[in-house]
Amino acid sequence: MTSPDTQSRPRAAVIVNPIKKTDFDVRVRVAEICADEGWDEPLFFDTEEADPGHSMTRKAMEAGVDLVIAAGGDGTVRCVAAELAGTSFPMGLLPLGTGNLLARNLDIGVDDPEQAVRAALNGTERRIDVVHVTVDEAVDSDTFLVMAGLGYDAGMMADTKDALKDKIGWLAYVDAGIRNLPGKPVKTTISIDGGKPIHRRLRSVMGGNCGKITGGLEIFPGARLDDGLLDILTLAPKGKLGWVGVVTGLLRRGKGSSTAVEYYQCKRAEVWTESPLDFEMDGDHLGNATHILFEMDANALRIRMPHGKKDPAVLTNPVP
Repeated sequence: MTSPDTQSRPRAAVIVNPIKKTDFDVRVRVAEICADEGWDEPLFFDTEEADPGHSMTRKAMEAGVDLVIAAGGDGTVRCVAAELAGTSFPMGLLPLGTGNLLARNLDIGVDDPEQAVRAALNGTERRIDVVHVTVDEAVDSDTFLVMAGLGYDAGMMADTKDALKDKIGWLAYVDAGIRNLPGKPVKTTISIDGGKPIHRRLRSVMGGNCGKITGGLEIFPGARLDDGLLDILTLAPKGKLGWVGVVTGLLRRGKGSSTAVEYYQCKRAEVWTESPLDFEMDGDHLGNATHILFEMDANALRIRMPHGKKDPAVLTNPVP
């Protein structure tokens, strides 16, 4: 029989990607930390190939838990967040992937599972933005937290070798990036907040919700998870030395007259391409697309992060 003390303790649900390799038992470690922090025994739900976390998160909410922890890579985090956005349920992170992009932007220890779980249970709670994405005028939208891209960056994600990721981590993306440098720009039209269409020949269009990506590189300078703004980045290398211009533009953060790198900020952006391009969200390659609609959903997700962290991605008021 459950004691009154047990009934009054908070309880977490953990959405686990079981294919992620770890040197510790996720269930045992999380249960131990929950007990140490005065929480009830957690519920665990494994993701599946056909469902990377959506129905599991809904079951966790139906169980009436006090917190949902996404234990996996960026794909697991994205699916859990898509269900929690707009609800009163907070999300915690136990990073188990290669990129762990949201965790890095929140200063959550990607190599310290104990710190990550304790931050999820008792850390500072804040509200962050999410971005809804509709691909090729689909009926249902999807959600991302860090970034989404059409073109070069997505092709790089698709071409990253899993075996190499297991050996050298995020450096595997560098290998794929170099191999995907050759290619032709595609005629692209962009509408920013319903304004006059912008016509370019581009290799890539990216939407960012925060600044850091793989390897700690900040390609959306000044982007914040809680500013209610979507950052758009376009890459347009021209000629044999085109990528030199892109690198220069990134270092200069898009300042100057060159169109090799351009930045925009908005709440809604729409992108059309003349031919299909690779598409990715938070590091997951999701096929090809010719039309993308980005829509900002400000302060939609409650997130737990370590106390006292000063990362510029999130600096505004904590949730009361």
